[in-house]
Amino acid sequence: MVGEGYVGGMTRTIVLLAVSNVFMTFAWYAHLRDLRDRPLWIAIAVSWGIAFFEYCVQVPANRLGYQTLSVAQLKVLQEIVTMTVFAAFAVLYMREKLTWNYGAAALCMVAAAWFMFRK
Repeated sequence: MVGEGYVGGMTRTIVLLAVSNVFMTFAWYAHLRDLRDRPLWIAIAVSWGIAFFEYCVQVPANRLGYQTLSVAQLKVLQEIVTMTVFAAFAVLYMREKLTWNYGAAALCMVAAAWFMFRK
């Protein structure tokens, strides 16, 4: 049976990973929309500035998650969170349509999680 400490730690890890992914997704992709007419060095500097805050959340998330998860489980969890955040970003911020590819990728992530987390 899963204890409250495990569930609480997982919840905090997932929340921190989600927050870090919001920062990193903006660092990696928002310049494509917002800074496309600016010099590349400006886009790089802005992205680095955003990424600093991503690391301020991501490092604690991984340290917390590694208390109850293997590094491989933590990586798969990270990728699931990344795809979830990216899909929301693509639709809400970049105004792209979700296609069946997002659903297929999500199913692959579910399969990866099943293999990684099964006993």
